[in-house]
Amino acid sequence: MADSGQPRSMSVPLAAFAAGAVVALLVGVFGKVHDPTLVGTTTLGFRTVISMKVVLSVAIAVLVVLQLLGALWMYGRFSRPAPGWVGPAHRISGAVALVLTVVVAYHCVWALGLESGTFSDGRPVPARTVVHGVLGCAVVGAVVVKLVAVRSRRAAGWFLPVAGGLLFALLVLAVLTSAVWYVAAR
Repeated sequence: MADSGQPRSMSVPLAAFAAGAVVALLVGVFGKVHDPTLVGTTTLGFRTVISMKVVLSVAIAVLVVLQLLGALWMYGRFSRPAPGWVGPAHRISGAVALVLTVVVAYHCVWALGLESGTFSDGRPVPARTVVHGVLGCAVVGAVVVKLVAVRSRRAAGWFLPVAGGLLFALLVLAVLTSAVWYVAAR
């Protein structure tokens, strides 16, 4: 680890944000050119792929709120110091949220693709669908940024909380434009 008196490098955050942007763009391009199909997907025992994604997205939302609370506790934002179990619980819940996010993202891109403009039958794609698709691509890019931030020892101290906050915000928005909308529409 670098000496605390030394200035931290901006190259790690800049490279991470650039890599995240490239990954988000590539996922978006793939989602746009890929012909959506249910072949290669699973429902994990749910009736449909959509219902599976809704349940997993709600679980992700709960986990990211726990991630936020754990991070705030570890950063000393609560009146009492974090007990020893908070760090391991934060890492485990983060790993579970990551795995679930990858499962949902895969099924979104593979089964639904990235829609914009009009559907094949001429109906316009709803703005919520377009926004959700763009947010989903941004989530995948933000995951890359967050993983670099967690592993980096040379980055500035602000990088990890900013990367975590970005991922948190994007995940919440993605869930609001998908699972919450789906449940509210029923």
